[in-house]
Amino acid sequence: MTMSNRRLSRRRFLSQAAAVSPALFIRQTSSRFASNPFTLGVASGHPLPDGFVIWTRLAPMPLYGGGMGLEPVLVDWEVAEDEGMTHVVRKGKSLASHEWAHTLHVEVEGLSPERWYWYRFHVGSEESPVGRSRTAPALDASVEFMRFAFASCQHYEHGYFSAYRHMVDDDPQLIVHLGDYIYEEEWGDVRVRRHEAPEPATLWDYRNRYAEYKSDPDLQSAHAACPWLVTWDDHEVDNDYANLMSEELHPEAWFRRRREAAYRAYYEHMPLRRGAAPLGEHLRLYTQAAFGRLARFFVLDDRQYRSPQACPEPGRGGSNTLSLCPERLDPARTLLGREQEAWLDASLEKSDAQWNILAQQTLMAELDLSPGEGRRFWTDGWDGYPEARARLLRSLHEKGTSNPIVIGGDVHMFWVGNLTTDFRDEHAPVVASEIVGSSITSHSGETADHVQAMVADNPHLLYGNPEHRGYVLVELTRLDATTRLRGLHDVTAADSGVRTLATYAIENGKPGPQGA
Repeated sequence: MTMSNRRLSRRRFLSQAAAVSPALFIRQTSSRFASNPFTLGVASGHPLPDGFVIWTRLAPMPLYGGGMGLEPVLVDWEVAEDEGMTHVVRKGKSLASHEWAHTLHVEVEGLSPERWYWYRFHVGSEESPVGRSRTAPALDASVEFMRFAFASCQHYEHGYFSAYRHMVDDDPQLIVHLGDYIYEEEWGDVRVRRHEAPEPATLWDYRNRYAEYKSDPDLQSAHAACPWLVTWDDHEVDNDYANLMSEELHPEAWFRRRREAAYRAYYEHMPLRRGAAPLGEHLRLYTQAAFGRLARFFVLDDRQYRSPQACPEPGRGGSNTLSLCPERLDPARTLLGREQEAWLDASLEKSDAQWNILAQQTLMAELDLSPGEGRRFWTDGWDGYPEARARLLRSLHEKGTSNPIVIGGDVHMFWVGNLTTDFRDEHAPVVASEIVGSSITSHSGETADHVQAMVADNPHLLYGNPEHRGYVLVELTRLDATTRLRGLHDVTAADSGVRTLATYAIENGKPGPQGA
């Protein structure tokens, strides 16, 4: 089936979901499925003071296209104030259609702010697991405490997703995923499980890859535990892609179709609002989410709009590691795209939150990869776009943005550091704190000795650790932000334990993490 035949406009999708008559679907909702259609669990996302998104997908054969056929299905949903689902406060029916892989993105409204709710779905005699979600505080609420976790980079083959089991035990009110939710490619020497199919390129392929990942019980448990905010990185499409340029320099028309398929599958499988549904090849992912006056999250997209990486290897696109590259310093280059840059700049200026958290993909601080003489930089991250980074950090400084914290992933290592207006000037003001989480499973490829040498050679970096997979837990109060770097003992063991590797505190009004 061609991409054009699979395409359904967002307007048509929304109008169908709103106008459907329950009487038309009695046969589907009363029929029995050959097996459980809720194999991929449930999820919730993007909380507001009066509600959140709840998600599921009907997929009795998840790794083989879902197994639902072409017919639409009407699904019942309900939200309750208790885990036993005895005090239902909202309920309704929503259409799961073949065009959108029989997924649902229900925007629940009319709830009370800053409290836990439980939800589930029904179709015929089948019932989904019960999920838990939480509304955000009122926009003007004076909030005393918030706990959230963030994660990234979960290669299915490199290990088990046991980090999520420990994350659930830490009881966050929100999980932020910073990209590489799936991996399209195989790499690495140690693989504890295998992808069921070759590298994806079509909508069918990407849907099956998401289904494989979302079949993991620990990942399902984390989705069911609390709401998520999400953004992507490169592996949701193709390693190191930049806008419409692939690492392999595929013809643009072919890669455009591949990216469109990948974006559509991403939307289908994430608890995103229906307003994020892709229009053709584009998906507006960057957004913000407020948690009273305590915290505001700015969720960024550093792939869809970026300039191609500077000075790639001959005959290839994507990243390179190099010393000399005048193109890298061009002020016209952008990682976020000019429109997103302008949106972020204006949004930060309007923010009245005490803590302003930039949820983006990678390490923002400058990182000289060659300790000692000479300087070498990796061009896929912010070091490939230093003028764009300088614009952002200068803006934070000039606006006096309250307590900016940059969180990231991508590099498969823990990093903690100071973000300054000039990384080569030891007297430059610190304008933001940076915390980068390691991967959920993906290998790092770095040695501890080299990382420690880089920390010593880059004085704005306070901590680096490539040896553990894991996540970061953050607790916000009016006085400070406490960050705990949580590392697994052994990612290749499904029952791995976890421990806190390091703890850093950021004081209100004083940028820069301090070791606890």
